Amino acid sequence: MADQLSAKDWLDQGIRTLAQEGFAALKAEPLAKAMGVSRGSFYWHFADVEAFHREILRLWREIAAERIIDDIEAAAGNGNALELLLYRVFGERRALENAVRRWAVVDPMARAAVHAIDRRRLTYVERLLAHSGISREVARARARILYWSYLGFALSDRTLPPIQQQTIVAEMLRMALA
Repeated sequence: MADQLSAKDWLDQGIRTLAQEGFAALKAEPLAKAMGVSRGSFYWHFADVEAFHREILRLWREIAAERIIDDIEAAAGNGNALELLLYRVFGERRALENAVRRWAVVDPMARAAVHAIDRRRLTYVERLLAHSGISREVARARARILYWSYLGFALSDRTLPPIQQQTIVAEMLRMALA
């Protein structure tokens, strides 16, 4: 049964490993050992480690941008999309975000993935601000300020107690939408 792992099983294990141990642990042998299978199972699904890394970065984008945006868009009828987004990103764990950004320091493929997700996220926040009636130019500047605030928070590796999160989100919204 363990030898019948799917590519998704490997990618899920890879995402967990990346968040917990960093990019250096994204190799066939340690992953196979952690999953209790042979390396052959890995190579059945991925041509090589680089192909696996490409898929890990694709999955990261799906998890860290597309799913969040989809969730926010689905729930936006129940409230302010920007507020929902800020509560979400300032309330979640950021180990995976930090691991990918550390990986990007040394790997061009990871760096390109980080640049792409940064553009995607900035464009989305800018669109939310523009839809609130703010000019494109101002929306672009405020989107960057909000995003840089998020990145600083993500790199701090601290959590926010709910009351602090409420205060910070309220103040960010006040500044962004003023």
